Amino acid sequence: MSRRLAREIAFRALFQVDVGKCRSELALKHSLEGYSFSSSEEQFINELVFGAVDKCSVLDDLIRKHLVKWELERLSAVDRNLLRLALFEIVYRPDIPPAVSINEALDLAKKYGSSGEAVGFINSVLDRAVGEALDKES
Repeated sequence: MSRRLAREIAFRALFQVDVGKCRSELALKHSLEGYSFSSSEEQFINELVFGAVDKCSVLDDLIRKHLVKWELERLSAVDRNLLRLALFEIVYRPDIPPAVSINEALDLAKKYGSSGEAVGFINSVLDRAVGEALDKES
C-alpha cells in the first residue's frame, strides 16, 4: 500500500466524521472496508485519523488564521478535511516533509475537489500555514 492510499482512506474517514457526524472508529472501519493492510500501514492510517480528530480544534484555529475572506464553516467539507489532514501531518508529523503533505493534499483535491479552484485555494492556505511554521522554527 502506498501512503497516498493511506491518506485517501484517512481523508474519507475524516469526511464521514465531519459531514456524517460519525464516530471516528466507525468512519475508519467503513473507510477500510475492502482493503488489506499490514499492521504498520494500519497504524499510519489510525495516527492520521485519530490524530486529526483529536487535534481538530487546534487545526481549525490554524486554518481560520490563514483563510483570506473565508470562514471555516463555509468551506466545502472536502476542502476543510483535506486542510485538516495536511496540517495535521505538517504540524504533528515532523518525519514527513511539508512539501509531501501539501502535494498529497493537492492530489486529493484534484480527485475529490468540488471546483477547479479547490487546488489553488488549498495550496494557498497550506503555503501560508507552512510559512508560519517554518518561521517559528528559525
